[in-house]
Amino acid sequence: MHYKGHQLRHEFKYYINYHEYTYLKARLEGIMAYDKNSGKDGYHIRSLYFDDVYDTALNEKMSGVQFRQKYRIRIYNKQDDVIKLERKEKYSDTISKQSLTLSKDQFYHIIENDNIDFLLHSEKEMPQQMFWHIRTRQLAPAVVVDYQREVFTCEEGNVRITFDKNLEAGIDTADIFDPKMTIVQAFPPDALILEVKYDDYIPDYILNALQIHSHKKEAISKYVYCRMVQLKWNPARRVLRKER
Repeated sequence: MHYKGHQLRHEFKYYINYHEYTYLKARLEGIMAYDKNSGKDGYHIRSLYFDDVYDTALNEKMSGVQFRQKYRIRIYNKQDDVIKLERKEKYSDTISKQSLTLSKDQFYHIIENDNIDFLLHSEKEMPQQMFWHIRTRQLAPAVVVDYQREVFTCEEGNVRITFDKNLEAGIDTADIFDPKMTIVQAFPPDALILEVKYDDYIPDYILNALQIHSHKKEAISKYVYCRMVQLKWNPARRVLRKER
């Protein structure tokens, strides 16, 4: 399924507790493979989310707007070997994602809003649009989102099942490589987020293993959880900056 030339994937999210997590993980281990980048222990994800002067991403999510988008910069295991600029677009229960690989210098140019013409001159539409959002809507870093992810995959249906835990917010700097970043818990330690993603269909044997019918689909946003924490700790601070 495609929209405006972009691949659309179904995405559903559920709250689960630790006991449900261990039970579901044991069931999935028998029928799905661990993601090659995950393994049994998973990996750490850190994302710097952006919002504009109107807090559009925050307000549209909280208002339940059906079509919305968010920009973020993501790294894995707190390393700088892979730095991805991404735009995630939501169309009701489907999503699309476009990405651009950044150098570390380019990352710092973006968060400092300095020498960002490389976005405008990119061959991809997404970074060009981000450039104009920075220039016209004052798009800027808003909050850092941290969590640990475990991933199961299945080629049939291109299914991806993730367990996200230890959700935390980085509240005082946009520099995702800063070891002195203040990190605050954003989610109960015994609560996890189960995400189910697939292209056109999901095999019945995976649905049966997940027992989805016993869970209520939720409109969960890690960005909103972490942004609420950030605003609580820094109510007068709309955007993050790189601390010098």
